[in-house]
Amino acid sequence: MIQGPCYIIEEKRLRRNLRLISDVSRRADVEIILAFKAFALWKSFPIFREYIQHTTASSLSEARLALEEFGAKAHTYSPAYVDEEFDEIVRCSSHITFNSLNQFERFHERAESAGVKCGLRVNPEYSEIETELYNPCAAGSRFGVLAENLDERLPKGVTGFHVHCLCENGADTLARTLEHVEEKFSKWFGQIEWLNLGGGHLMTREGYDIDLLVETLNGLHRRYPHLKVIMEPGSAFAWQTGNLVSRVVDIVENKGIKTAILNVSFTCHMPDCLEMPYHPSVVGAKVVTAEKGERIYRLGGNSCLSGDFMSAWEFDKELKVGDEVVFEDMIHYTTVKTNMFNGISHPSIGMLHEDGSFELFRQFDYEDYKKRMD
Repeated sequence: MIQGPCYIIEEKRLRRNLRLISDVSRRADVEIILAFKAFALWKSFPIFREYIQHTTASSLSEARLALEEFGAKAHTYSPAYVDEEFDEIVRCSSHITFNSLNQFERFHERAESAGVKCGLRVNPEYSEIETELYNPCAAGSRFGVLAENLDERLPKGVTGFHVHCLCENGADTLARTLEHVEEKFSKWFGQIEWLNLGGGHLMTREGYDIDLLVETLNGLHRRYPHLKVIMEPGSAFAWQTGNLVSRVVDIVENKGIKTAILNVSFTCHMPDCLEMPYHPSVVGAKVVTAEKGERIYRLGGNSCLSGDFMSAWEFDKELKVGDEVVFEDMIHYTTVKTNMFNGISHPSIGMLHEDGSFELFRQFDYEDYKKRMD
């Protein structure tokens, strides 16, 4: 095994998720594609290609990754395209969704001339996402065109709508959301060919109502049989597929509060824990409200940010320097949002294969940090 911290994705768990997603796609007659914003470990793409055909991108770099590493053109959406990148995005995309009518008018002819299907992101002004940081339909949101701003006839060249209102939600939330989407936008459905329902469909989570999802999507087909329906979850693909393995490098105590300082960082390597905030599960420990106790610890990151810690876990045994601390479910979003603040060593990335062998995808060193500062 390698030295230092490591994100380890497990092939067995990944294939379990992929099989479930593939089955939903078949039963509901929808295309489910991978959103790179949540998962982009491209050395695992050969496994993904056994189950899905396309991916979704939110930038030029992601669109290139789709074409060059996944091997298929991307379904691309960005809040705003810039002129100097747009032609390259067109080269790498099969579908391009525009966030505003202004952007559509500015760029759509260049996309259409290359045979790319163009769409509009629409905002139904409804979402059940409780964390404002992740709510694309909050009042004043910069995302999507409101129904009140569309004419009776869509602009020439619009072939589809893109709706994204969910964040790790269940099938019941999708069913309620679709009611609002149809109320606001169904009068234009006869003018489009495809409907992208975005991400946030956490269909691989334990307890998710798959039958309700399939029933809801089949109902959508019955009402609008001409529409191709697309879904682009990110978390669902990599949900519960792997962990971040770290070690204790020091233990400090202040006013009776013990902090185990690790060789990883929340702000660098697990940013959603501080942003969401999201309290991760740790192997061999349980979350507690008390901060003081015999086997109770804060876990501290090794950056100089004062808030680079989380409270509090009660461990099965007293921690010592050198002990392993394993954060569960740290593959989706986490691996794509890491940074090198403070020049802290970035965790390696690897895959535990079904046969028990370990493949190191990438190990990071000083040159990786240095080149970011060029």
